[in-house]
Amino acid sequence: MRSGTPSVSYPADFLALMRDALPDEADFQQFLAISQRPLRKSLRVNTLKISVADFLVQVAPYGWQLTPIPWCDSGFWIAREDEEQAVMLGSVAEHLSGLFYIQEASSMLPVRALFAHADAPERVMDMAAAPGSKTTQIAALMANQGVIVANEYAASRVKVLHANLSRCGVSNTALTHFDGRVFGAALPATFDAILLDAPCSGEGVIRKDPEALRNWSLASTAGIAATQRDLLESAFHALKPGGTLVYSTCTLNTLENQQVLAWLQARWPQAVAVLPLNGLFPGAQQVATPEGYLHVFPQRFDSEGFFVAALRKTAALPPLPAPGYRLGKLPFTPLPARDSAAIAQAAQQVGLHWDAAHTLWQRDSELWLFPAAITPLLGHVRFARIGLRLAEKHNKGLRWQHEAVIALAQATADNSLALTTDEAESWYRGQDIYPQAAPPRDEVLLTWQGQVLGLAKKVNSRLKNSLPRELVRDGRLFR
Repeated sequence: MRSGTPSVSYPADFLALMRDALPDEADFQQFLAISQRPLRKSLRVNTLKISVADFLVQVAPYGWQLTPIPWCDSGFWIAREDEEQAVMLGSVAEHLSGLFYIQEASSMLPVRALFAHADAPERVMDMAAAPGSKTTQIAALMANQGVIVANEYAASRVKVLHANLSRCGVSNTALTHFDGRVFGAALPATFDAILLDAPCSGEGVIRKDPEALRNWSLASTAGIAATQRDLLESAFHALKPGGTLVYSTCTLNTLENQQVLAWLQARWPQAVAVLPLNGLFPGAQQVATPEGYLHVFPQRFDSEGFFVAALRKTAALPPLPAPGYRLGKLPFTPLPARDSAAIAQAAQQVGLHWDAAHTLWQRDSELWLFPAAITPLLGHVRFARIGLRLAEKHNKGLRWQHEAVIALAQATADNSLALTTDEAESWYRGQDIYPQAAPPRDEVLLTWQGQVLGLAKKVNSRLKNSLPRELVRDGRLFR
């Protein structure tokens, strides 16, 4: 049981469902016992910024115990000495600079399943994306190429999603804010791969949240399953024939998992093929279902509970009625080739680089860098945000934006200044820097541990802090 936290309380109907799923009494008791134990922490190395090998070298002096997660090459369970006294994991330097994402181990499974069966997808949708763990995992596997349409229904979570994408240096996303049920009609047969990590009753997260089952009931579960069916059908319509769809939940009952998938198969029997996951990683057989899905009970791998299924669309579907919303005019225009070349040259002067997978667009005085693969989708759905805000034009030139610096900067000896530990900590606190070493130029990339922290301008003897206010941190940092 967690020290100082309430024990899990199980509704009778929930226990009945779990007894059906776990007929072996010893196994059932193991499930109840592990549900009372604290969840071990895990992280995923962000390979957009650092290789796994280099990350392990960098954190070796910290004495972290990192145990590889068998289904994710960049994932590790982490144990730290004196955890109660240590700096919060989210406040260590490597997290602030986007070198890793704090992500529960089981939640790394859906993206692994998606890419096991999707061959170099160009257009991917993450239909329920916030807070961004799986979107950033997808972006790393795509190496920021192609495009990810990352949708989030809850307005309050879109900002959090964008913040995590920015911290991790993701440049190939287009954010939408819709009920996912619109996409089958709005973007039919559009995506090579789709992840639907569906909203669910959350039975699998009870180790992290003992109150997760407080409002659980069979009636609420049935209502959630109805929404899941709608979202799954929408996703399946938005998928190209031949494409891969992964359906996942962090819940354990069959009503929201196997039965939802059985409904889709009954509705479109000629178009749905199950892609078995029993060989996805060593040990997957322990959690494989007869259908070829993964049903991860927490006692299997000492993790959260999770469910994952992979499907292939084998035939086209009849179109759905057109969506009933107005798009409005796209407020961006593509930048002409000559202007794009001039902007790219100016960006290179401060160390920002991009390739042909990204194109320049303009909105008023703002310059944006869009993933090129989004262009055919423009005019079909309204986007909350596309790509990176690169710069703002003003009377003295261009003001480069922090999110673009983090994603695009390549530090060299003549365009960057390595900060001391104290200076780097001051930077994250929003303070100007009075550098011990002279900067090589008036506008300079600031680095620490080889990672770019931002772009600063020299004003007299100080470097002016340009960290966005929402990213400024307080409390204990780094050490």
